[in-house]
Amino acid sequence: MHLCPLLALVALTPLPMLAASSALKETVTAQVAADYPALEKIYLDLHAHPELSFMETRTAGIVAAELRALGYEVTEKVGNTGVVGVLKNGSGPTVLVRADMDALPIKEETGLAHASKVVGKDLSGKDQPVMHACAHDSHITGLIGVARVMTATKAHWSGTLVLIAQPAEEIGAGARAMLTEGLFTKFPRPDHVIALHVGGDMAAGQLATLEGPSYANVDSLDITVRGLGGHGARPHSTRDPIVLAAQIVTALQTIVSRELKPGTPAVVTVGAINGGTKHNIIPAEVKLQLTLRSYNEEVANQLITSIKRICENTARAAGVPENLLPVVTVFGTRTPLTFNDPALTKRLDATLRDWFPAERFETTEAATYGEDFSEYGRTQPKVPISIFWVGGSDPEKLAEGRRTGQLVPSNHSAFWAPVPEPTIKTSVTALSAAALDLLAKK
Repeated sequence: MHLCPLLALVALTPLPMLAASSALKETVTAQVAADYPALEKIYLDLHAHPELSFMETRTAGIVAAELRALGYEVTEKVGNTGVVGVLKNGSGPTVLVRADMDALPIKEETGLAHASKVVGKDLSGKDQPVMHACAHDSHITGLIGVARVMTATKAHWSGTLVLIAQPAEEIGAGARAMLTEGLFTKFPRPDHVIALHVGGDMAAGQLATLEGPSYANVDSLDITVRGLGGHGARPHSTRDPIVLAAQIVTALQTIVSRELKPGTPAVVTVGAINGGTKHNIIPAEVKLQLTLRSYNEEVANQLITSIKRICENTARAAGVPENLLPVVTVFGTRTPLTFNDPALTKRLDATLRDWFPAERFETTEAATYGEDFSEYGRTQPKVPISIFWVGGSDPEKLAEGRRTGQLVPSNHSAFWAPVPEPTIKTSVTALSAAALDLLAKK
């Protein structure tokens, strides 16, 4: 599928990949097995105590304590709640491994013994149910596991390892916050940045890499639909913003289907609609929250322009006065698409295939998910970055869902949580293998 002109980039020469020795693989496997009971305990604790974006103080404290105990130089509160751990082990390159910490405002419905019951305040001060519905608890657990493996295998590598626990990925602000506070200047600047994301579309323990565009641009929009409120029994004396909002939501669905060239990857999703206070009152306004996904700047800007046009003219058609036309506000800053460096990704893929059997690998394609991991590859001079997938779902449930055509809970669902053991063990082993290769003694 044609995604964007970036796919036409001239392929870079792959970096050399050193096959790991059987002894090193056995050492790492044994270390991961020995660490797993402790890692599982950490994971269950993190899952039961999720924290929203830029509120991850408890999680950050756990990461900082674990890294300090292993001998890392630890700095807290980088980019608000971020943690940076540095382990220097002689001369050589610098590799940064990133994991994100924040959870989502979702009420967990998994029924698990360790399910979250947390209600916390978001950045606006509003109480929200909180759940690790996007596996960031698995990511942080994996980061701690990598820290342990890399400490235990120092005889096999040389260079500098930087581990970061990043806040606020879910609002696209954490990576930028850490970079703004000097992640690449106050700490060793990396030669490579790697990460993984646990996904619900793959069975637990499966792996997938992808060169080039991997995650989409993300824009967040707030729309305030205004009208003239009044009595529910006298709709003719009002300009009903609820009806208008419903018309706008429906009309927005034509942007991708009728304004973009067929096959152009883009998403317009209305994620929230709020308005009104009582059965018999027509309110004065309704608020919408949207997420937009795209794979190039031109399409991203076109989506916003079309949304503004549809909102304003639908309101005019409904008789709303010019001074009360909908207000469309771009929320925050665009999260740019993630471009996995081809050479680094080729090397990463070769390394993982050296460590895992062929049946553990799946093919994947660019997704319309968003990831502020992209920011680490945009700071000049640009650093090669690559993020890969690790499956997290129960393979039997996935197979049943595919057989019956039923939807299976995945990321951002109140009913999804990864299967811990295969997910965590695979995550730790894969990230450790990648770091050991990039830092291998020559």
